[in-house]
Amino acid sequence: MTTQQRSGGGTVAHQLIAAHLLEGRMDPGEEIGLKVDQTLTQDATGTLVMQELEALGPDRVRTEVSVQYVDHNILQADERNAEDHAFLRSAARRFGVWYSKPGNGVSHPTHMQRFGVPGKSLAGSDSHTCAAGSLGMLAIGVGGLEVALAMAGEPLYVRMPRIWGIRLTGALPDWVSAKDVILEMLRRHGVKGGVGRVLEYHGPGLEHLTAMDRHVIANMGAELGATTTVFPADGAVRDFLRAEGREHDFREVAAEPGARYDLDEEIDLSALQPLIARPTSPGNVVPVREVAGEPVEQTVIGSSANPGLRDFLVAAAMVRGRQTAPGVSFDVNPTSREILQDLTRAGATFDLLASGARLHQTGCLGCIGMGQAPTSGRNSLRTFPRNFPGRSGTEDDAVWLCSPETATASALEGSITDPRDWAAGRRVPYPEPELPEEAAVNTAMLEPPLPPAEAAGVQLVRGPNISALPRLDPLPDSLDVPVLLRAGDNVSTDEISPAGARALPYRSNIPKLSEFTLTRLQADYPERAAELRENGGHMIVAGENWGQGSSREHAAITLRHLGLRAVLARSYARIHWQNLANFGVLPLRFDDPDDQERVRPGDRLSLDHLHEALADEAPPALPLRNVTRDETYRMRHDLSARQRRAVLAGGTIPALAGTRGQPPPPAG
Repeated sequence: MTTQQRSGGGTVAHQLIAAHLLEGRMDPGEEIGLKVDQTLTQDATGTLVMQELEALGPDRVRTEVSVQYVDHNILQADERNAEDHAFLRSAARRFGVWYSKPGNGVSHPTHMQRFGVPGKSLAGSDSHTCAAGSLGMLAIGVGGLEVALAMAGEPLYVRMPRIWGIRLTGALPDWVSAKDVILEMLRRHGVKGGVGRVLEYHGPGLEHLTAMDRHVIANMGAELGATTTVFPADGAVRDFLRAEGREHDFREVAAEPGARYDLDEEIDLSALQPLIARPTSPGNVVPVREVAGEPVEQTVIGSSANPGLRDFLVAAAMVRGRQTAPGVSFDVNPTSREILQDLTRAGATFDLLASGARLHQTGCLGCIGMGQAPTSGRNSLRTFPRNFPGRSGTEDDAVWLCSPETATASALEGSITDPRDWAAGRRVPYPEPELPEEAAVNTAMLEPPLPPAEAAGVQLVRGPNISALPRLDPLPDSLDVPVLLRAGDNVSTDEISPAGARALPYRSNIPKLSEFTLTRLQADYPERAAELRENGGHMIVAGENWGQGSSREHAAITLRHLGLRAVLARSYARIHWQNLANFGVLPLRFDDPDDQERVRPGDRLSLDHLHEALADEAPPALPLRNVTRDETYRMRHDLSARQRRAVLAGGTIPALAGTRGQPPPPAG
């Protein structure tokens, strides 16, 4: 890879950004405001989005299309999930939003099938929203409040990224698929390699990748920390939309001749091999053959990271006439009702069931730790995007990420197996399934927006598990508080605010959900934080890439509810950094990274004259006093003037209320 000091132009990414630019200059690092055409919300984040939209006050959404999906938490173990679903449906009806019923499908492939349009912009309260870049869309995952603002007609603010051109050549060999392409990127660059960048794939290798292959690659750009991923809208996209009965939505989106990228890289698809991410990071990638023979207890196929019909058809062809190994749970999560219908129409559902597969609902399920939790310490191979510690729902899990080919071969063998070796030993040819020219389009579980007059009379349905948004008080001029937690590098939002069957049902109840905050890192963190809350709060010290992973703003708002006033880190993941500012938490960065090592839990830290330090024209540096050690560190905030005003006001909603002369939302 070479870094070039130039401003790129003519790329797909530049064209999409320029077409939606409302504010700012397209200079890398500058804050820009973008027009949002479409929004996507899902149930794990959507209840907060709808409450935030209500607080912002619009009578109806102002986007071209907004869709509320119910896909993450569809295991109705008690009344709490059903209450959330009822609330979300009522909010969708009230505000003019499409509603995708539980069991209709995972948001990202379903949105791609039904609503994705080349050239449009999409903001989603899910970090894997970037998957829609496979259609030539500008699709960005952000925090829920950012989506609520976009639904209310406000611009989406991001830092202008650098455009990273990845030229693809050759064609994938047998038993290697799209998952191995993105795993190769993670092998090369790790979970921070894409921060501040848009990944744009181009080159002759694209002609061998379908639109859904591209979805696999675009989806996991989030694991690199990228702002988003884009592909051109070409013949492969036209073919996909034609099969979905939406060829009329196609428009070509292509890079201009001679387009230049800020950074360049090349991948020879023909040179790739099956890869696998070891526990417990998507960036811990090795060749499958390097770990072959490790015993396997579970394999799972599905999720937004491998959602295509091809992925399931290949697995079905591999198991046809065969049984999975004794002691292995072979789990299959169809990713949309349409794909399940097409699988069944092709006879593949029978092949999977006959082999011993366990067929689950169409939804996220195990990917978010809602069911399919593996045995403690036993290997689970999954075609999922993430394997952060405990995300599966098992505290000491051992989750590996791989392709459908590798997962299926391993399920048949009972140990991690390179699918090339499995096939060679049995002289099995690589399956080349034929995709239907016309997909089994199913819109029965999509409820369209109500007409405005009817929508205006809808009352929001609030069950007892849905709390109000907490009141956020302004940032004081001085902070003198202790460090409650010192964390390492790459702490994920799953570790800050856990998913899984214990915590996720409380996603609409911030006081209750806060009881799970950071307990993976410090079991008594919620209790200790609550004790400090009435005495000015506390701070957290962290390493690199604090808040990587999911976009869920719960990881910021529960911290704020527990009295967190500032995070002091070496660096931040993009979405969580914005979420902290949105809820009035001051995200600071050590000017000298070595100073982070000097601060210990229990140290009392002091920040003075914050109102002056965060004024619009103030410099980005400010001193932090370690009272306990009698030391001073130089900190930077990296916040735009808009973000500074939000932090000072206690958050974006109170800041907007102040500019409009409105009272803040009621306290929870």
